[in-house]
Amino acid sequence: MKLATSVESLLESKYLSFTRNQKFGLLISLYVAQGLPYGFFTQTLPVLLRSEGVDLKTIGYSSALTLPWAFKFLWAPAIDKYASRKLWILWSNLIAITCLMGMSFIELPFIINDGMMILFGGFFLMNLFTATQDIATDGLAVNFLSENERGIGNGIQVAGYRVGMILGGGLLLSWFTVLGWQYSLWILSAIFLLTTLPVLLLKEVKSNTLQQKLSLSEFVDFFKLPHLGLWLIIIIVYKFGDALGGNMVRPMLIDSGFSVKDIAIVLGITGFSAGLIGAVVGGFLVNKLGRFKSLLIFGIIQAFAVASWAVLSIESLALGDTTKPIIYILSTLEHFTGGLATAALFTVMMDHCRKQCAGSDYTIQACIVVAMTILASTLSGISASELGYLWHFIIAGILSLSVFPLIFKYKNYFIS
Repeated sequence: MKLATSVESLLESKYLSFTRNQKFGLLISLYVAQGLPYGFFTQTLPVLLRSEGVDLKTIGYSSALTLPWAFKFLWAPAIDKYASRKLWILWSNLIAITCLMGMSFIELPFIINDGMMILFGGFFLMNLFTATQDIATDGLAVNFLSENERGIGNGIQVAGYRVGMILGGGLLLSWFTVLGWQYSLWILSAIFLLTTLPVLLLKEVKSNTLQQKLSLSEFVDFFKLPHLGLWLIIIIVYKFGDALGGNMVRPMLIDSGFSVKDIAIVLGITGFSAGLIGAVVGGFLVNKLGRFKSLLIFGIIQAFAVASWAVLSIESLALGDTTKPIIYILSTLEHFTGGLATAALFTVMMDHCRKQCAGSDYTIQACIVVAMTILASTLSGISASELGYLWHFIIAGILSLSVFPLIFKYKNYFIS
């Protein structure tokens, strides 16, 4: 602990030249950078692939390209040990930008017909290096912010990431028909580059001179904590149904005849904004309702929102253009309730972190959530293809509800 204190003091002394607003500005830019490719990959790409006739199973399998986010804990110690976080962030972002630029020179029709593996390989590399940037940025934020700045800093993390997703997923998709494949990727690369420039102002002591080593035994001991097994099962199940259902919303809308621009506005802008508000409201209500009630109530609402997309799968052909207001309602409901549930889940995840190694404990839990989300998204194409959209969304809602007996069983172990 003395070493940790000395490390923090030394790092803080290196950042004295940064004002509070400069710190927040730097972190905003870095988290926006993370959200840009993720927004494009999860929001824009499925719509483009489906509009070009790519089958649902392939779209579902493409979710596996985000696996680096689930396994980033494996190389996180190397990020702390070698070089500085500044260098990791710069090189990670520059390689991700290079991947984007490289893919921009390949025509979309060729990618769809013959170059799908090139597309998947490029986005896998992007996810690998943006996940690496995330490790370095999170480590930077811990030492960069004073204790009374960390609450706002975490809010900035969510807000910046959401802004990046809106830019890369909503606005870019809404203009895709005008810009086309190449110009869209160029614009995405340019914004990515701009968000990287502020890190050049950072002066940081190299991490290998300020290393607090976490032993393997301490890492393994996390899994020996009392009642942790049941909690990890809850983490696995809690967002599984939401991810399973949500990944097929955009392909369904394409199949229902909605334009790319309409989908971008409804889901990429309105939906993400609702999710941001839901996360803020959820974080506030967790303290009011307590952990158990928040996890339970928000999870029930989330399950209802996921299953409610089945209504559109029934009514879309009969109602035609009148389904647009329904989509706005369903999208707002799904993203808002998803934000509520995520805020509750992440709060309880923090409760399960040991003080002496909170960072590693939280990363393990977060990686489990991401891994289950990727698995659900990958299976979503098979489910929707084999069962149809109606039963796909109903089953997704049922799977979301299946976590509640586990939450009741765990009731006595919540902090409040």
